[in-house]
Amino acid sequence: MRISLLLFAACLAQGEVMVNGRRSVVLEGGGAKLIVDMAGGSFVNFHLLDQKLNPLVWSSPEGPNTPTPLAHFLCLDRWGQASKAEAANGMFYHGEATRVQWKSESESAGQATMSAVLPMAGLAVRRQVRMAPAGAVFVVTETVTNQNKLGKVYNMVQHPTIGGEFLTEATLVDSNARRGLMQSSPMPNPEEPSVWWPMALKDGVQAVDMRRLTNDPEPNVVSYVVDEDWGWTTAVTPAKGLLIGYLWKTSEYPWFNAWRHVENGRPKARGLEFGTTGIHQPFSVLLKKGKVFGQSVFAYLDAGESSTRGFAAFLARVPADYQGAASVSYQGGRITIHERGGNAGRDITVDAGPLW
Repeated sequence: MRISLLLFAACLAQGEVMVNGRRSVVLEGGGAKLIVDMAGGSFVNFHLLDQKLNPLVWSSPEGPNTPTPLAHFLCLDRWGQASKAEAANGMFYHGEATRVQWKSESESAGQATMSAVLPMAGLAVRRQVRMAPAGAVFVVTETVTNQNKLGKVYNMVQHPTIGGEFLTEATLVDSNARRGLMQSSPMPNPEEPSVWWPMALKDGVQAVDMRRLTNDPEPNVVSYVVDEDWGWTTAVTPAKGLLIGYLWKTSEYPWFNAWRHVENGRPKARGLEFGTTGIHQPFSVLLKKGKVFGQSVFAYLDAGESSTRGFAAFLARVPADYQGAASVSYQGGRITIHERGGNAGRDITVDAGPLW
């Protein structure tokens, strides 16, 4: 038995442990703990050290170490469906990044480096994760390299998914998103009619407040551009006393995509997605469309070229009567969340350290 255990441990890469029977990397910072599932590379658990509530919950693993999308996962080389021909050749919905095994390259002192190769897309991705030494923050930098001998059209979308005990009908989602479109609107002009965050239209006529979700998920996916230098989104459940948020550069991720899912008449999941596209279609459709609201709906890498993008995720405690986030700012190594209603006395500050 002792020999078997030693051999099993030797099979795990540096920094890896087994969590619920799956290869994982566990990182701890000054205020929070993070678990990364290496069978697909998803961020599956992010919680405060003194509170175990994990907002990043959606689906369960398909099997021990079967690569699958979980919680916060990476959509790469696409967002949405493949073409019929690509699907027949084995391409997955949202791409391959969650369907391959990730490799742990190094891990120490709240930091880790990991990587994956996407064989059909011909892309390689290298990820660096750092936990803030004081606040409940993790910072991610990901570099995608085109290993093909020819140029590559692709998309890259972060897909944080909130659910579980954190998500209720009282959960509020906020963002600095601006003009948007319903994914249910027909091509070639889904931006007609356009909407403005946090509003959307159901069936083209009924106004819907996207901050909230009760028993009706329609419109199911609404995509908005972000026209400030920094993009952000937060989700807060005041009764749970917890807020989760994301911060990124819009030069890297200009789109915010809000996905909503209901089961048995109750909220099941919400996607706080941000990325390089706001059109949920195969590449042939994206290439014809080109841009929406002045923003491209695809990215491009020449042969051998690399591109780096990053984001920060953060947690914060909130009072039980919290009204949601009006804005999020970053300065001097600190992320500040400004509450709706203009009550500066209840601004929340999280120590993040340097981001990028």
